Amino acid sequence: MCYKLFKDNNKWLTIHTQLVMSICGIFSQYSWEPFNHETVRMMIGMFDRDQSGTINFEEFKALWKYITDWLGCFRSFDTDRSGSIDKNELKSALTTFGYRLSDRFYSLLVQKFDSDGTSTIKFDDFIQCCVMLQSLTAAFKHHDTDMDGWINISYEQFLTLVFSLKM
Repeated sequence: MCYKLFKDNNKWLTIHTQLVMSICGIFSQYSWEPFNHETVRMMIGMFDRDQSGTINFEEFKALWKYITDWLGCFRSFDTDRSGSIDKNELKSALTTFGYRLSDRFYSLLVQKFDSDGTSTIKFDDFIQCCVMLQSLTAAFKHHDTDMDGWINISYEQFLTLVFSLKM
């Protein structure tokens, strides 16, 4: 798979997925592993403002800043400098972001986003987790008109809410 990233002199720069993942791999603090395909797809989709299937140079710069901002955040919560975040570090990060969730939920998040079976979350998995949580929270808040932390929606509305999220 290839991505068209930005236009230079009226020509699109097309970059293969593996190269995009390798570029993103320079942000992996300890392992130099590239981002997984799902993270790359999600981030390209987030910054493709005109839904063209490509990102222009300005969109690429915004994506680059987004990644470096997340890297700073990730490093600040990777307190043991292991290159991954465990459940307690994730809880600390999300609590700082304003989330108040149960230990059971944090265990579920680690289980969902642990891509290598170590009961920890790597940098690109952390980005996926946070983006998904932010998107779901925004969708929930849209329906929580009285801001009491509860919504009343039908099953179909729930499915529509989840499947219409851009992730």
